[in-house]
Amino acid sequence: MVPMCSGFRVVQRMLSVVGAHSVASSMWGYVDTTIRWCWIPNWLPSWCPTSTSQLQAAEDCMLRCVNSSFTKQFIPISSGNLLWTLTFCNESVKHKTPMVLLHGFGGGVGLWAQNLDALSQRRPIFALDLLGFGQSTRPLFYTEAQGAEDQFVESIEQWRTKVGLESMILLGHNLGGYLAVSYAIRYPGRVKHIILVEPWGFPEGLDTVEADRPIPMWIKALGAMFRPFNPLAGLRLVGPLGPSLVQTLRPDFKRKFSPMFSDNTVSQYIYHLNVQTPSGETAFKNMTGPCGWAKRPMLHRMDRLHPDIPITIIYGSRSSIDSNSGSTIKEMRPHSHVDIIVSS
Repeated sequence: MVPMCSGFRVVQRMLSVVGAHSVASSMWGYVDTTIRWCWIPNWLPSWCPTSTSQLQAAEDCMLRCVNSSFTKQFIPISSGNLLWTLTFCNESVKHKTPMVLLHGFGGGVGLWAQNLDALSQRRPIFALDLLGFGQSTRPLFYTEAQGAEDQFVESIEQWRTKVGLESMILLGHNLGGYLAVSYAIRYPGRVKHIILVEPWGFPEGLDTVEADRPIPMWIKALGAMFRPFNPLAGLRLVGPLGPSLVQTLRPDFKRKFSPMFSDNTVSQYIYHLNVQTPSGETAFKNMTGPCGWAKRPMLHRMDRLHPDIPITIIYGSRSSIDSNSGSTIKEMRPHSHVDIIVSS
């Protein structure tokens, strides 16, 4: 995420000078409300070419390349909510501790497609769409950061109870990594190991700004101006241009999955994931501060994580996530197992 604090202050000064701050606030509020509710069922299909059945079909296309046998089902939790779940249970490894996969922001179970065959040969695997994402129920979340985080964590615990897992290994990517640690702090007896893949939300924002990589002021200003919007509101705003926008802005997805797909399977899945009701997306926005960093940085709470829970942290060599958090965690847990892996 791009730090935007300086830009925000610049925009504030500009607006105060011209006496337009209240006008601008009203304008942004109106536009954000319009975008926030652009998924209203009455006219979404005619503007954003998507539906729940199209999302399901896009996910099915992603999973066609998975050779291992698996089941798919909705797991009921509280308040009528359902968590969409894939289950892999190879007979030869069913006695081992299961691994639960928690995807990142804007993701879903289909994005694990490249990993599912290999992982399921070693132990039972459960992949779920987080509450508010993918095919899971998209409820209203608390507007406070802690309330939204608690809602995610409790949904995972309710899911575990329904599935009947006594303990598990949590593998979380991005937002999923943040929630994995939050869950383990609250329910340490249920977690045997935490694997964090490029986890979001660990450091304080100001501590991660790199002086040797300055962000242009105009980018900071634009970022601050668009802060009132949900992160993916623009994807819904452009309507039928959305699928092309995903392909243009995120060609890396197609490259990452090129061994499996030669067409636009991945970008179609990403699109349909993120133009549905912005539920988990709104919760994520409520958990972030003005600069896009976590309002409740996880490093502040690592001392509450049980020392017997081992942690493995994986970063890509070209990751946009600051890997300094991994070293900090290792320093904070001198008597615990902390392994840091930088993959090429």
